[in-house]
Amino acid sequence: MKIGLLGGSFNPPHEGHYQISLQALKRLGLHQLWWIINPQNPLKSNQHMISFQKRLILARKMINHPKIKILDLEYKNKIFYTIDTLRFLKKRYTHHSFVWLIGADNLIQINEWKNWQQLFSMIPIIVFDRPLYSLKASASKAASRYAKFRIPERKVKKIFNEPLPIWAYLHNPLNNISATFIRTQNKDIL
Repeated sequence: MKIGLLGGSFNPPHEGHYQISLQALKRLGLHQLWWIINPQNPLKSNQHMISFQKRLILARKMINHPKIKILDLEYKNKIFYTIDTLRFLKKRYTHHSFVWLIGADNLIQINEWKNWQQLFSMIPIIVFDRPLYSLKASASKAASRYAKFRIPERKVKKIFNEPLPIWAYLHNPLNNISATFIRTQNKDIL
């Protein structure tokens, strides 16, 4: 089974997350897509963080799609880093093929993640374009380091059949919505 993994704070979950999910299902030929809501991003302050339980409820209310699952596995298993989440999933679901989905903003700072180079060796990575981040993402440390392992967008469905490391950058209809914008407009959500 081909599974897309979209991890993040989802603080709050929004239409941009959903649109990326739909794009991934369609363009990668995924059987399922799992939202992995993390309790606390180690690189972000918890000052404006909506409670984990509220983010989980908001995500479950928002998503009504048979192929998109909302998971709290990091919370339940006290996992804080993406690398540990991937190890957990690969050990538990040995017959599944996973792909990690991130926005271009995350490619810019993925080199700050715990064992970030191992991520590229463990799982195919799909980067979704985001407004205002394309140029910085293209010039990022990770994009430069793994440039020769990037596959063209038109071959993205073959990403599961290629040796690691492998990644692709997907252009999609750009949606300017962001969790930061939603939080500033809806102070009561906190």
